[in-house]
Amino acid sequence: MLTLLLTRHGLTPAGDAILGGQLDVPLAPEGRVQAEALTRRLACVRIDRVVSSPMLRALETAQTLAAGRPVEVDERLRELDYGRWEGLTYAEVEAHDPELRARWEHDPAETHSPEGESGDDVAARALSFLVDLLEAELGEAPSSPMSGRHSPDPGGSRRPSSEAQAQAEGERRVLLVAHGTFNRILMCVALGVPVRDYRRRFIQDRTNLTVLRYERGDTPDGAQLVLANDVGHLRRPGEPPWG
Repeated sequence: MLTLLLTRHGLTPAGDAILGGQLDVPLAPEGRVQAEALTRRLACVRIDRVVSSPMLRALETAQTLAAGRPVEVDERLRELDYGRWEGLTYAEVEAHDPELRARWEHDPAETHSPEGESGDDVAARALSFLVDLLEAELGEAPSSPMSGRHSPDPGGSRRPSSEAQAQAEGERRVLLVAHGTFNRILMCVALGVPVRDYRRRFIQDRTNLTVLRYERGDTPDGAQLVLANDVGHLRRPGEPPWG
């Protein structure tokens, strides 16, 4: 079994004011606090590998979460390249390219930002990463969906297992630190959701905890969704644990 823990980097100085894309910026002080909160939440969780986007905001988050362990960098985990829209606000994009922006809103999978990427371009990167990850961690190239399931209802309730039991059963755990758009597109690939729906179907708050699970023999689009966009570690007592 492979358990994939997925998170987005912490807050950056510009926040959501602009399309950051592949602008390489560090974390803001609040972003470091967010990363530290998730680190505390995962302190007792065994993690076998930490893999990060090479972009500074993701790498700083990953290094905090790794707590001294090695961090692997994978170029395929970069954020979507917005091309000439990089660094612009949504209002500025609307003013410069209203027709293209409208097409992008309608179908962000096939529509390229000017001189940038489409959602499908990012999906190809995410798929390549997942194929390699499954082969490396489960010891075989992915085959047909469901061929490795060991239960007639693998999505049903599962009794909690101890860390020792999980390790003895060969469960592998990989923590992936990337970006809001990349993560949502990876979830589309992993869960068999059309890429054009990534903005409508999924949320990835900063330093959230999302968990996907693969059984031996699963294809990249055969993941089980265990936990989605959990930000309870960022909430004060009495606040809802979701964003």
